[in-house]
Amino acid sequence: MKGALAFIGVFLSFLSATAATGEAIATCGSGPYCESLCSICGDIFSGPTMECLSALFHHFCMPKFNNAMDLLNTTDWCVWGNVNSLYSNLSICTEEISDCLQIPWPNPLVEQIFVDIHSTYFKECPTEEFSDPPPATVFALVITPICLIPIMYLYQHINYQSSFLFLHLTTHQHKNQRR
Repeated sequence: MKGALAFIGVFLSFLSATAATGEAIATCGSGPYCESLCSICGDIFSGPTMECLSALFHHFCMPKFNNAMDLLNTTDWCVWGNVNSLYSNLSICTEEISDCLQIPWPNPLVEQIFVDIHSTYFKECPTEEFSDPPPATVFALVITPICLIPIMYLYQHINYQSSFLFLHLTTHQHKNQRR
């Protein structure tokens, strides 16, 4: 599972590598603030580059997240219910700005921002909450669908045969009535 997630992450990073070169992209997104953001990038950075994207993230997204986290006690940082909306809002902010600048999301810059916030805010959090469930639970979750497949197949097969038998009987009865 971890290998698959790593592959997906590398694949997405590869796809966004063209945006990571810093080259300006000619178009601008169509969101409510996109024209303003693209204008800022055009005036200061000669277009929507990764450098501009970083500056926008650090001007618009990061202060909101950092200020909200600073309002929490450090013990509250490890309680997902206390931080999930802040985390989601940061993710949405980075995605909307990336979309405005027509830079693929996620991208290496976004990945680095999330690595940085994890090392800043969540490095002391216990990992038991995020560990794998006990082997018995994993076994039950895996074996249940596997056991249901033959039952569902048999049920479908029986329904198909009974439908076929019903069709055959009604057709046969219909033929006998004609005679």
